[in-house]
Amino acid sequence: MTKLLLDTQAFLWFVENDKQLPSGIKLELEGTSNQISISIASLWEMAIKISLGKLQVTCSMEEMIDKIKSNGFEILPILPEHIIMLGALEYFHRDPFDRIIIAHGLSENMPIVSSDKVFDQYGVNRKWNK
Repeated sequence: MTKLLLDTQAFLWFVENDKQLPSGIKLELEGTSNQISISIASLWEMAIKISLGKLQVTCSMEEMIDKIKSNGFEILPILPEHIIMLGALEYFHRDPFDRIIIAHGLSENMPIVSSDKVFDQYGVNRKWNK
């Protein structure tokens, strides 16, 4: 079984069936033997960006959460150990949502599915095969 943590964009591309998500990644996410997690921070990020008009999606937040459940994905909470890891991260960039997702990946020793190459500077195992 493969454990993977999706960043917000990868999750959105998956649920929106966007062609920017590599087909190999899509197949892994659809694999029933894989454990796929979404950070609660991704839901928080989406809710904020939708309310500010910076993100347009084809479904409501409630439907997004239903898609997480119907795909068998788990929502990863933010725990004290994630905050401790977050506090230890260098500032390669300032995006607070990316930073907590990176802290999640490092704390939980989970590869992160992301197209964002800045994640590599944090030493995470980033997965993004074309």
